Amino acid sequence: MRVLGIETSCDETGVAVYDGELGLMAHSLYSQAHIHAEYGGVVPEIASRDHVRKLLPLLDECLEKADCTRGEIDGVAYTAGPGLVGALLVGASVGRSLATSLGVPAVAVHHMEGHLLAPLLEADAPDFPFVALLVSGGHSMLVEVSEIGKYKVLGETLDDAAGEAFDKTAKLLGLGYPGGPALARAAESGDPDRFSFPRPMTDRPGLEFSFSGLKTHTRNLWRKNFKQANAQADIAAGFQQAVVDTLLIKCRRAMKQTRSAHLVIAGGVGANLRLRKAMSQAGRKYGWGVSYPRIEFCTDNGAMIAFAGYHRLRAGQSEPELICARPRWPLDELRDLS
Repeated sequence: MRVLGIETSCDETGVAVYDGELGLMAHSLYSQAHIHAEYGGVVPEIASRDHVRKLLPLLDECLEKADCTRGEIDGVAYTAGPGLVGALLVGASVGRSLATSLGVPAVAVHHMEGHLLAPLLEADAPDFPFVALLVSGGHSMLVEVSEIGKYKVLGETLDDAAGEAFDKTAKLLGLGYPGGPALARAAESGDPDRFSFPRPMTDRPGLEFSFSGLKTHTRNLWRKNFKQANAQADIAAGFQQAVVDTLLIKCRRAMKQTRSAHLVIAGGVGANLRLRKAMSQAGRKYGWGVSYPRIEFCTDNGAMIAFAGYHRLRAGQSEPELICARPRWPLDELRDLS
């Protein structure tokens, strides 16, 4: 089975072709980051309109890279949620309409399932079961993954997600957009121990996250110290280290609780090199295997949607001829593959 995947949940337009025998044949990605940088964050209406402009040309580009015609597509997978409703509707409209015109099934893919399964696209894919730390701009959660389609949320954020906290803190420090990479670059020349930062919700049991208090603490530090030499880099480094330490503490708890032997890091924040280094060191220390998707598959992309959609289509799942988006879609509402 050959599946076309479409991703338009936020500010990246992604298309990919995945074949059950050949694997990932091609993927194409367009980022709107340069457009939203002017506003310091994603503007939903602009994101939706840009998906309209870019999706069909990107689809044709990806098919050409895969040396595949539309007639050779056996199914279409598109991100139906969670995400920005206007952006989701662009991908859902194109995906559902294309499937109808080709006479092939279509399946609505959960964006978070795509991220959870992205490491399985790698040659050294982890074996089931594993624990996944999913950290992105809109989500921070720990998930026990027993098999494809069988997920148990162990804990999630109560307010700002880790990626959102990175973006807002970068904006506060005047580091630009997108905030996560900008803050990480600033932190490279900073001293993470110069200022004191809390590790939120690590002084109590549980696997939930909260980063709004850390963001407030950082804002207060900046207001008091912004005129001091190297304060920007040192605060960036301290903030980043606090987030990494918090995520690591929660991951260690989750690994103990589930008695899992493998940890997967996925989502946009999974591209943070300091986080990757810390998790790899912890894996060696505590005897876990640790896996990540390649950097280009940490952020939103069509490959993860094509892969997740392939497994659901192969299991016989498909959607009726309706165009539907779910901007809020809890992961535990997903159907299993049985």
